[in-house]
Amino acid sequence: MSEDLSASRPAAAPFTPPFTRSCASGTTDVPLIEQPIGVFFDAIAARQPDHEALVSVHQGRRYSYRELQRETDRLASALLGLGLQPGERVGIWSHNNAEWLLLQLATAKVGLVLVNINPAYRTAEVEYALNKVGCRALVSMARFKTSDYFGMLRELAPEWAHGQPGQLESVTLPHLKTVVWIDEAGQHSSEHDQPGLTRFSSLLASGNPDDARLADIAATLKATDPINIQFTSGTTGFPKGATLTHRNILNNGFFIGEAMRLTPADRLCIPVPLYHCFGMVLGNLACLTHGATIVYPNDGFEPLSVLQAVQDEKCTGLHGVPTMFIAELDHPRFAEFDLSTLRTGIMAGSPCPTEVMKRVVSDMNLGQITIAYGMTETSPVSCQSSVDTPLAKRVSTVGLVQPHLDVKIIDPKSGEIVATDVSGEFCTRGYSVMHGYWDDPARTAEAIDADGWMHTGDLATMDSEGYVNIVGRIKDMVIRGGENIYPREIEEFLYRHPKVQDAQVVGLPDKRYGEELCAWVVTRPGETLTEDEVREFCKGQIAHYKVPRYIRFVPGFPMTVTGKIQKFKIRDEMKNQLGLDEDKTA
Repeated sequence: MSEDLSASRPAAAPFTPPFTRSCASGTTDVPLIEQPIGVFFDAIAARQPDHEALVSVHQGRRYSYRELQRETDRLASALLGLGLQPGERVGIWSHNNAEWLLLQLATAKVGLVLVNINPAYRTAEVEYALNKVGCRALVSMARFKTSDYFGMLRELAPEWAHGQPGQLESVTLPHLKTVVWIDEAGQHSSEHDQPGLTRFSSLLASGNPDDARLADIAATLKATDPINIQFTSGTTGFPKGATLTHRNILNNGFFIGEAMRLTPADRLCIPVPLYHCFGMVLGNLACLTHGATIVYPNDGFEPLSVLQAVQDEKCTGLHGVPTMFIAELDHPRFAEFDLSTLRTGIMAGSPCPTEVMKRVVSDMNLGQITIAYGMTETSPVSCQSSVDTPLAKRVSTVGLVQPHLDVKIIDPKSGEIVATDVSGEFCTRGYSVMHGYWDDPARTAEAIDADGWMHTGDLATMDSEGYVNIVGRIKDMVIRGGENIYPREIEEFLYRHPKVQDAQVVGLPDKRYGEELCAWVVTRPGETLTEDEVREFCKGQIAHYKVPRYIRFVPGFPMTVTGKIQKFKIRDEMKNQLGLDEDKTA
C-alpha cells in the first residue's frame, strides 16, 4: 500500500474572494470530523435511536437508527467470526439493498477495507479487481437480470465445487476464501448450497451485536485508516484502486449534507448506485451524518419506482445523474405523482444541461437542488453549489470549493495558476484527497504532486466570485450516463481479439447518455471482421456500458507527421457521418 500523504500536505493557502486568479479555499469555521465512521455513527444512533434510518422499498424493510446499529454490530461480529482481521479487504458485488449499507458500516466498525465491485463487471474485470487488492471475502448478489454473478465466479474458480465450507481454494482467485450470497427472505436455491458459499442471512445470524471484540478493535482505529477501495479506470487500461480513509469519506459526506442543509426531518431518495461514491458518500454518509432517512426505491434504476417511492415515502431529497432526471420527467405517468415534499438533492455524475435543471426545479419541486463536482480520488466532491446559490449559478457552474479544501486552475504546461475566466487544469488539495492508489506508489505520485495537489485532468474555469465551471477534459475520458470510461481500457481489450491489429476509441455526443463509445478498428492483413463479432467478443468480458455503440473498420488512423494519432479527427469524421453535433444528437 502506498504511503499516506496527508500528514505532509501543507496547510491551506489563504485564497479568498474577490478573485483575480483562479484559486480558492473553502471555509473552515466548522471543524473536520476526526473520528472513525463507526464511532461517529454510534453517536448519531444514541442521539435518535428510534428515528427511521433506512427504508429499502423493494425489499419491504425498515430500520430505525437503533435497529441499523444493532444489525451492523451483528454483522461486524460475524465478519470477525470468519477470521477476518482489520486491514483485510472485503468485496461487495451488488446493486442497492439494505445489505450493502450494513456491510459498509460493519466493515468500517472493525477496520476492514470495503472494496466496491461494479455490478456491471464481467469475468476479466472482477478477476482483476479481486486479485489486485487481495480480497479475502466477497459479498455478492447471486444474479441480477441477465447478470449471473455466481456463474461468473464458478467460471473463474470451478474447483470450488469440490472444496470444504470456509476453505475455498482457487488458483485463479488465490486470496478469496469466503463468498457470501445475498439471499432474500424465503429465497432458496440448491445451486447456492455449495461448499464455501454462505447465505448472508446465515452469516448475519452467526454474529453477536454485543461482541466485546468490537469495542476492542474500535479503540485501535484511526480516522486516517484506509476503509474503502473504489476502482477507477486508467489510461493504461488497468483499473486503479483509489483508496479512501474514514476521514476522507466521512467528512465529504458531512459537508455534502451541509450544502443540502440536511436535518433529521429529511428523507433522501437514492436511486444512484451504492458501488459509486455518489450512492455511498453523497447518499448514505450525507444522510447518516445528519440523522436523516435513507430511501432506496429499487435495486437498480427504474424511473417509475423512483417517482412512487418519492410520493409514498414523502421524500424531501432526490439524487440522480442527468439521464435519471430526464427519464423521470419524461415518464408517461409523471403527472400522476405528488412530488410536493421534495426540496433538495444532487445532480452530478456528468455535465448537467441547463434546460434539464430548469425542468427539475419547476416540475419536480426541487427548488433547492444542488450541483456537485468531483472524482473518486477526492472522496469525491471538491465543489458544490448550495441550496441558496442563485439559480443562474446553479445551472451554469458546479458551485464553490467545499470547506477545508483548496482548489486552483493551472496552465497544464507551465503549472502556473491562470487568471479568472481562463481555462486550465483543475487541481484540489485537502482532507478529501485519497490515501493513494492501492499498491501503486508510482501512479499515486503521478496524480498527487509533492505539495499535495490532486491533478484531476479536467479543464475548468473560475469566475471572480469563485464559481467553477468544468469545460472539458485533458484526459481522454468518456462519460456515458454517469459512468467514467477511459478509451485506452477498451482499446487494450480489443487488442486481445486475434483479428484486431489496432483500435482507437473515442466518445461521441448522445442525447440519452451524454456520450457513446465509437471504435475504429484495423483488422490484421487477410482477416475480415464484423461489428457483431466484435460485440460478441466483448459480451461477458467487459461491462455493457464499455461496449462500443459504433464500430467502424478502417485501413488506418489520421496521424500527425510524428506518428501521433489524432483522435479529434476520428471524432469529427464520425460526427459528420452520423449527423451528430453537441446540440443535435442521436
